[in-house]
Amino acid sequence: MSTTQLLLDFAPPAPTLANFAAGRNAEALSALHTLLDGSLRERCIFLWGAPGCGKSHLLRAAADARRAHAGSSAYAPAVDVEALEAMPRLPGLVALDDVERINATQQVALFRLFQRLTEDDTRLLVSAAAAPAATALRDDLRTRLASGLTFQIHVLSDDEKVEALRKHAASRSFDLAPEIAQYLLRRRSRDLPSLMAVLDAIDQYSLRTQRPITLALLREMLQPEQMSGL
Repeated sequence: MSTTQLLLDFAPPAPTLANFAAGRNAEALSALHTLLDGSLRERCIFLWGAPGCGKSHLLRAAADARRAHAGSSAYAPAVDVEALEAMPRLPGLVALDDVERINATQQVALFRLFQRLTEDDTRLLVSAAAAPAATALRDDLRTRLASGLTFQIHVLSDDEKVEALRKHAASRSFDLAPEIAQYLLRRRSRDLPSLMAVLDAIDQYSLRTQRPITLALLREMLQPEQMSGL
């Protein structure tokens, strides 16, 4: 098995609320749990933050969790809102990603969808790069999106990523050496799911070669990728 194939076999897992490393986002994560257990009064949760902070992870995870517990849900890029708004009845949860990208016609569709939330007993989960007031949306839509709960999703610090990686390694029954964590942060894609997939791959590589997990082994495993520019 080639190194590239080994890494492909350990692609990042499907996003769940359980495998989201919260860092400074514990309050937002707690709000999503209350949304899913039916105890949230607000009809809308608005998540905003920089690219790579985990907004899409949370939206997909919430939609999947709703379906897993016999509820109806839909996850879609916000630019597809017209198709959702045209549904005879909305799902119990609608998760719309990157709402700042919608055009004027799509904003009208989202406004109409928002008006149906109570009638269809629907919760709306929305993401954007900025807080509602800072988006280039029509005023009445910004007001409605801000009427529920709004959370900034913070990018994990390097220390928080290292702690998440350490816990992931422990779940696979090996200790993550500090030099390996730092090497990954310097040399690899910095999004956490990809980093965890590398840990899964090095664990399997270690078992296959019957060698301990060291920085030298990690470099050996990654060498074909480095040489090919991946």
